[in-house]
Formats: sequence, C-alpha cells, structure tokens
Amino acid sequence: MDRTSGPAPAPTGTQAIDRAAELLRLVVESERPRTFTSLMAETGLAKSTVSRLLQALERHHLLRRDQEGAFRAGPVFTRYALRGDITDTLVDLAGPTLERLGERTGETVTLAVPRFGEVITVAQVDSSYLLSATSWIGLDLPTHCTASGKVFYAHGRLPLPVDGDLPARTERSITSPDVLAREFPEIHRRGYAVARDELEIGLVAIGAPVFASDAAVIATIAVTGPTARLDRRRTGEAGALLVEETGTLSALLGHRPPP
Repeated sequence: MDRTSGPAPAPTGTQAIDRAAELLRLVVESERPRTFTSLMAETGLAKSTVSRLLQALERHHLLRRDQEGAFRAGPVFTRYALRGDITDTLVDLAGPTLERLGERTGETVTLAVPRFGEVITVAQVDSSYLLSATSWIGLDLPTHCTASGKVFYAHGRLPLPVDGDLPARTERSITSPDVLAREFPEIHRRGYAVARDELEIGLVAIGAPVFASDAAVIATIAVTGPTARLDRRRTGEAGALLVEETGTLSALLGHRPPP
C-alpha cells in the first residue's frame, strides 16, 4: 500500500527511529541540501510524518534549514567534525602559517576544511585593520561564493552541483555550475582561487589549497578583506604569498609536488 495515502498509523518507537534515521541519512549523504518535497517523495512517508520527524531532528540540532528552506546537516555534525584529532593537529601545524600571513597582509586569514559537503572554518587570525571582515568560524556560507569553496571544487574535494542554478548572494555571484567550472584550470595554473564581490559586494577572498602526503587537498587557507585594500595588484601579491606559505605547510604534511 502507498504509505502516502490514507491516515498514517501511529509508528512504534522502533519504526519512528528507523524513519528518522532514514531522513537523516538522506540529508547528510546528499551532495546538495534536500527539500521537504524530495524527502517525502524518496521515503514514501506521509507528509505529516515527514514534517514531524524533521522537526524533531531540527530540535536536536541534527538537521537545519538553509536560507532556501532546504535541509542540511545540523550543528551537531559540525561540532563532531571540529573535535577530531586530525583537525586539531592541522590547526596546530597551520598556526604559524596563519600568523605569518596575517602579519604580512594585515588582512583576516582563515583555515577551512571540507566536511559533510560544506566548507567549515576551523581557525582564524583577525585583521589588523579597523575595517575588516567578521569572524568566519561557524558561519553558514554558500560554498560556490567563497574562494575556499572554489578550491575544494577545483580539486575534487567537494562535488560540484550539476543540476539547476546555484543561489546568488550578489549580482556578481556565479550561479551556473558550468561557468564556475571554467575557473578551475586557472585555479590549478596559478595555485589559488579568488572570489571578488561574489559573497558580498566590497569583499574579496583569495584561497589556496593545503595538500597532504597523498596529494589530496585537506584544507584551504584564505586571505579576506575589502576590495578597497585588496585591489587587483594586491590580490595577486596575496595569492602568490598564499601559494608560498601553503606550499611550506603542505611540505610539513609530507606533500612533495611533482617536478
């Protein structure tokens, strides 16, 4: 019988757990945020059941809704991802690199890692200027509008969405996955990505990859500041400095670039 038709019988405790776990798995394993309609269609559960279970998962911070109302992994998963020994070790190793970049650029410097299809900022050195970017740790940002996100896309650490347009934050945001992918060869060639006026007008970010010994990109380091200071020339200088510093950090992690 179609589970979406007729009154839904009250589930047993085990059934409720199984159904909630199924919804949670579908959201966490998805490459993109999941809509209520898609979850209801894939599970075959009644609308009232899906609504009740999703609300319970939200209350316990296992799921959250983004600005479009779609469901994503919740803060519990973010906290779990941030407490791992690997991340702690990486933050410790990257600390001197972040400090040097902060001193040499004067701008905000961040370290980010890919987790659950998103970019998670795990460490930050604040700008020395009064006019500076905010704290990025814990912020929910559209990945395609960030320099770090572009790096992870370009190196295959995050799957590039292929269906539909990406949400726009400004008129400069890239909303087409195909157009975004056209930047990847240049990101590989120069070693860093740039997001100018794409997340917010007047804001520019430059991000470069951190490689592990197996050549996988495990993190990014980004320099962020206002376009008034990071003009095209200074953006190029910051990008070259990032490539130099992330290369040194990658070497500490055992990475040896190909000749």
